[in-house]
Amino acid sequence: MYHRILLAIDGSRSSDLALSQAIIVARATGAEVKALYVVDDSDVYFEASYFDPREVVTTLAAHGRKALDAATARLGEAGIRSTAQLDEKPVTPGRISSTIVAEADAWNADLIVMGTHGRRGVRRMLMGSVSEGVLARTSKPVLLVRSEMEG
Repeated sequence: MYHRILLAIDGSRSSDLALSQAIIVARATGAEVKALYVVDDSDVYFEASYFDPREVVTTLAAHGRKALDAATARLGEAGIRSTAQLDEKPVTPGRISSTIVAEADAWNADLIVMGTHGRRGVRRMLMGSVSEGVLARTSKPVLLVRSEMEG
């Protein structure tokens, strides 16, 4: 039985669908849900044009807070005990999955729930797959929820 579900969100459609599944599992098991948003600032360091990296990270963090607020509201409406965490640690490519797994381990989660975008081909090769990284790095059960396929 699951007692603690770590829900990794990013504000996407697949993340929203993962939230719905986390609610279903939490209701069935009486589990607590922790919503986690990892600020992905990795693209900031690969951009060639001029910008203020602090402003970009601030915007990313604001997006994360908004996604967490929405998730917390839905969990509350469903009567699910929950907490939320915004992880603003600098993230390098490939580290989002490590951050999710580390948090699941530290919080002693029984299950990780997350959306996956279903990228294929070159897009997947270039962007990587956070969900695949989580699967490769954890021994915990992982529930992946995919929305529409992306090219």
